[in-house]
Amino acid sequence: MEPRRYSGNSHWYHETQSSARAGQTPPLYPEAADVEDRFLLGLQQDKSSLTPLFSEFRPALRAGVALSQQLLPSDITPTLIHTLTLYDRLAVALTVAQVTGIQRLCNHYAARLNPLPGPDSSRESNNRLTQLTQYARQLASDPAVIDAAALQRLDEVGLTTPDIITLSQLVGFVSYQARVVAGLQALLGMPVRWLPGLNERVDAEPHCFTAAATERFRLPPLERRYASEQQLAAIADAQALPDLTPIVWLLAWDEQVLRARTTLQLSLPVATAEARLAQTVSARINGSALCFRTGESRDCQALLPGIDAALTACRQAPLQHAVIQFAAQLTRAPDRLSAAQLQPLLAEGLSHQQLFCLIQHVALANWNNRLHQTLGDG
Repeated sequence: MEPRRYSGNSHWYHETQSSARAGQTPPLYPEAADVEDRFLLGLQQDKSSLTPLFSEFRPALRAGVALSQQLLPSDITPTLIHTLTLYDRLAVALTVAQVTGIQRLCNHYAARLNPLPGPDSSRESNNRLTQLTQYARQLASDPAVIDAAALQRLDEVGLTTPDIITLSQLVGFVSYQARVVAGLQALLGMPVRWLPGLNERVDAEPHCFTAAATERFRLPPLERRYASEQQLAAIADAQALPDLTPIVWLLAWDEQVLRARTTLQLSLPVATAEARLAQTVSARINGSALCFRTGESRDCQALLPGIDAALTACRQAPLQHAVIQFAAQLTRAPDRLSAAQLQPLLAEGLSHQQLFCLIQHVALANWNNRLHQTLGDG
C-alpha cells in the first residue's frame, strides 16, 4: 500500500512521511515560530550582558537576518527554475538543526514547518522529499561523503542547478547559524544539554589532503553571456572574498543569497592568525582539501596528522592549543560547547569581542567547507 503523508509534524523531530488529520498536535514550542529575529532566535532578548557585543557586530547580525529572509522567507512561489517550496526549505532547515543538536533552532524550524501542508502522497513526492532531507543530513553531518552521485540523485528527482545551489547554501547557512547560536549561548553561560549515546564526529582521513586540491565543478556554472546585471554585480562583489572566488560562477545562480553572503563576510573584521588557524582546523575535520590548503603552511603541517596529534604537539603554546580545541569542538559538536570551554581563550587574554569574531570565522569556515565539497571536489 502506498504510504500516506501528513501535512505537518507533531514534534520537533522531522519525519519525511506525515499526513493531515483532525486535531493536529502542535509542536512542543509553537511560540518559537513567532520570534522577531529569525537569525539569533531571541538570544538578544535573553540577557543584556552582551549588549555591547551585539551593538558592535550589528552589521554582521543584520546580514544574518537578511540571509534567513532570503533562504527561508515567510512565503515563496516556486517556478520552473526554482522549484523548492517553503515546506522543502523548512524541512531541510529542521533536518540540519537536528544534526547540529541546537534545541533553539529545532524548536523554531519545527514550529514554522508544523502548519504547512506537505507535498502530495505520491511515490514521486515521497522520494523527492526523502532525497532532499537525506542530502541535507549527509552534508550537515559529514560533508566528506558528498560526491557526484549525491548530486545526481537530486537531479533525478527533478531539482534544477539553481535548486541545488540554493539547497547547498541553505544547509551551509543553518550550519553556520547553529554555530553562531551555540557560541553565543556559551558566552552567555547557558547550560549545555547532553544527550547520551551520541558520539562526536570522526575527523576526515589524512588521505583526503594528499592529492592536489583543485576545484572541479560538479554542476554547470553560470555562463557570462547568460548572466543578468544583478548576477554580474553579485559576482563582482564576491570577487573580494578569496573563499568564494573559485565557485562564484556557480553561486551566482542564486545571486540574492550570494550578495547577502558577501555582505556578511565583508562586515566582519579581517581574520586574525588565530581565526585562520581555527578555519584550518574546521577544514581538517570536514575534509575540505581546498579550504585546508589555503591555511598557513605551518598550521597545515601541524594539523595534517590529526587534531589530537596537533593538540599534543602544541601543549607548550597555550593560545594555539586553546584555539585548536575550541574550533574542533564548535565544528564537531556545537551543541556541546559550554562556557567552561571558552575559559582557556579568556585566560589567554581574548575579549568577548575577539571570541565572537572567532566564533563567526569558525562558523563561516563550516559553511565554506560544505560549499566547496558539494559543488566541486574540494
